[in-house]
Amino acid sequence: MSSTSRTVPPTADVVIVGGGVMGTSIAFHLAEAGVHNIVVVERGELGSGSSGKPIGGVRAQFSDPLNIALGSRSLRAWQDFPRRPGADIRLDSVGYLFLLTSDQQATDFETGVHIQNSFGVPSRMIGPREARQLCPYVSTEGLVAAAYSPTDGHARPGLAVQGYARAAARAGVVFAPHTAVTGIDTTGDRVTAVHTDHGRISCSTVICAAGAWSARIGEMAGVHLPVRPVRRQLAFTAPLAPPAPRIPFTIDFASTAYFHNSDDGLLFGLADPAQADGFDTTWTPDWLELFRAAARRRAPALADMETHDGWAGLYEVTPDHNALIGRSGTLSNFLYATGFSGHGFLQAPAVGEIMRDLHLDRTPFVDVTPLSADRFTTGAETRPEAHVV
Repeated sequence: MSSTSRTVPPTADVVIVGGGVMGTSIAFHLAEAGVHNIVVVERGELGSGSSGKPIGGVRAQFSDPLNIALGSRSLRAWQDFPRRPGADIRLDSVGYLFLLTSDQQATDFETGVHIQNSFGVPSRMIGPREARQLCPYVSTEGLVAAAYSPTDGHARPGLAVQGYARAAARAGVVFAPHTAVTGIDTTGDRVTAVHTDHGRISCSTVICAAGAWSARIGEMAGVHLPVRPVRRQLAFTAPLAPPAPRIPFTIDFASTAYFHNSDDGLLFGLADPAQADGFDTTWTPDWLELFRAAARRRAPALADMETHDGWAGLYEVTPDHNALIGRSGTLSNFLYATGFSGHGFLQAPAVGEIMRDLHLDRTPFVDVTPLSADRFTTGAETRPEAHVV
């Protein structure tokens, strides 16, 4: 990156805390709109937090209309990414296939499909036989139905971070990697400066996009951001011969076990329900037994496949598994976009637009007031997202 810095500028109009896909998307959208003097502060390398995930799903299949709107608008942006900002993110539009094993799941997903269709998302309910045609690994035993949307898929978060960051840097954004935020100064109802281990930045606006570390950043400013870090793990199979068929991003909804193509093999993932909160990202292969147990029921051929590598990263989880997007009610120039609970990558383009508009006092394409962090302290309605993996 040409515009990178190991000593931070003394002043900035906007300081973005977090150099993952959310922070770089926000930087790109702000710079594209003509905002100057933007500094992105990142504690590690760009994209080294949750955005370091090797492959990220992109989808508009959600239960909450707000998430559908964010996912659908972002899907269009991911499809357009080679033109704007101009990078290949290896988008593979193979679709998402949710495998459903109870009548209640099928009823809930059918409701979701109706809402998704009203947003122009081409999702549909299908039977077990068609699910197996789409993904030959699937066992139809005990399968009640499935939900499928052909325009969903997966891409490479690291390439997206690089694409946004390069375009932002060309527009003058300064990136400060390996720079930790150590404090935030406030006066009255405003943030006045961000302290880092490479210097102090006087600023007019702070945007927190720090992912799993956002609660700590919020505390420095006296802003409650209820985000907790939870480790998620995945594994890669050894190269497969013959090659795996091209399959959708396939999810056994009851167990959260998922799998999809990855280079010359498959990627396996599963959310361990017993995983304690914390910042530990050590990969521990023993969690694979949870995946294999689920695979024996739903995709038996996967259960004994050899794996040869793995990855562990952090989900940034909120109490209702929905994001925190908005402006602080107590500090008028402190904005935040965090707590995406596993769907931050797929929503990053739309959220970049929204944060640009909030900063510029424009009306965003969708009302994100329900995603205010204040919903957990004011008694406002929370909106649990059901389609969580």
